[in-house]
Amino acid sequence: MKRISLVTVAFSIFLLAGCVVGPNYKRPLVKVPEQWTVTPARGTSTKPQESDEWWSSFQDPELNSLVQRAVSRNLDLKLALERVQEARAARGIARSDYFPSVDANASATRLRGGINQGVIRAVPSSADPNARPDLISPFETNSFQGNLSALWELDVFGGIRRGVEAATADVTAVEENRRNVLVILFGDIGRGYAQLRGFQRRLEIANKNIHTQQETLDLTSARAKAGLATVLDVSRAAAQLESTRAVVPTLLSGVDVSVHRLSALLGEEPGALRSELEKASPIPAAGPDVEVGLPSDLLRRRPDIRRAEAQLAAATARIEEAKADLFPRFVLTGTAGRQATQLRDLTLGLGNFFSVGPGISLPLFNGGRTRSNMAVQTSRQRGALISYQSAILDALEEVQNALVNYSQEQERRDRLNQAVQQSQLAVDLATEQYRAGLVDFLSVLEAQRQLYANEDQLVQSQTSVTTSVIALYRALGGGWSAAGIVSMNKPSP
Repeated sequence: MKRISLVTVAFSIFLLAGCVVGPNYKRPLVKVPEQWTVTPARGTSTKPQESDEWWSSFQDPELNSLVQRAVSRNLDLKLALERVQEARAARGIARSDYFPSVDANASATRLRGGINQGVIRAVPSSADPNARPDLISPFETNSFQGNLSALWELDVFGGIRRGVEAATADVTAVEENRRNVLVILFGDIGRGYAQLRGFQRRLEIANKNIHTQQETLDLTSARAKAGLATVLDVSRAAAQLESTRAVVPTLLSGVDVSVHRLSALLGEEPGALRSELEKASPIPAAGPDVEVGLPSDLLRRRPDIRRAEAQLAAATARIEEAKADLFPRFVLTGTAGRQATQLRDLTLGLGNFFSVGPGISLPLFNGGRTRSNMAVQTSRQRGALISYQSAILDALEEVQNALVNYSQEQERRDRLNQAVQQSQLAVDLATEQYRAGLVDFLSVLEAQRQLYANEDQLVQSQTSVTTSVIALYRALGGGWSAAGIVSMNKPSP
């Protein structure tokens, strides 16, 4: 009868172990527009993205090299990887609750007892061993003991299972965070590199105009000595020259700051890349049309959205983990060991004592702790849902802003390109007419000033076009699934 009862209890516990409190996580339905609400941007297409290595479209070997080195050297990425390792270890802790815990104990003691302790020895008063003892003396002996104890909590109502689900979702969240750091890093490198080349190009234009304006000043001074120009003309030419020279320190500062930023992104000291990047190169130009895809593609392409969803899944599982504390806990305990008075008598054979049996604990009163914990986890889950919805809205806004900026900046660049051509023509005509005495010197200076301003703005616009397309790639979540992310798990040099 006892055997049947134990089997019945064990079978019942086994069936209950399949029960899990609460529903499983499901992705919430979020309304996403079918198409982009802005006018299709110039230089883009709605085709799905085929290549994720967007930096290769600029066909700039130096930019490619910077990206590849940053993947293995950037400190933010290394920190993000450590967070992944930490989360994986935490999941291992949660998973360990699936299995029984086994402890081993060993002890060696010297016992001395008496009547009060119930450990006595009778001593015969004569040599005859059959004689009645009339003396009682304390008993002393050794006690050697070794035992194994085991404790196994049965996951009857799924509390452990939900804890593992939450820990697994935490791992997914930190992995997506690492990918998001990668997307941000690639965008920062591309932006910093484009700005560096832009500053260098603007410096070249400034130096070219300084040379031209110096020649104009020399010519004006010579004409003034010959009585063909006035001192006012000389002063105006000198003022314009100094005004252009005043721009150079700002541009040099921009070059240095860009080099420092790129060096830091590669985990180097600020000036480490100076010799490598000090030689001027063209501003990287955008390649073929950017494959934007559809708004719904952002849900799978943006790591920050995927991270927010994983955090929502973890918060949902923790509600059910907290709810499991309302139900009884079932445990199996057991102890087995051997005891002897001589160390040599301890063997690996069957022990001389053991105990085994199930146990149950039922929460009766804890001051509302369990339900308060459920309320806390529920509130956190609602907050995670809001964060998920917010991440989607932010992503849609960033992409559409990037589409507008990229399209409009290309239009501005084309207009400035035409303005530079016309300004150059105006300078040539004003110079010829001034030498012929048809216009005053102020017309020449104004034409030169306008040419320099338009050339400088054109370079800034070219830089903005490149940084705008990089911002678009970043808003689309480009870069994280590239082959370079695999090397993050390899030891860095």
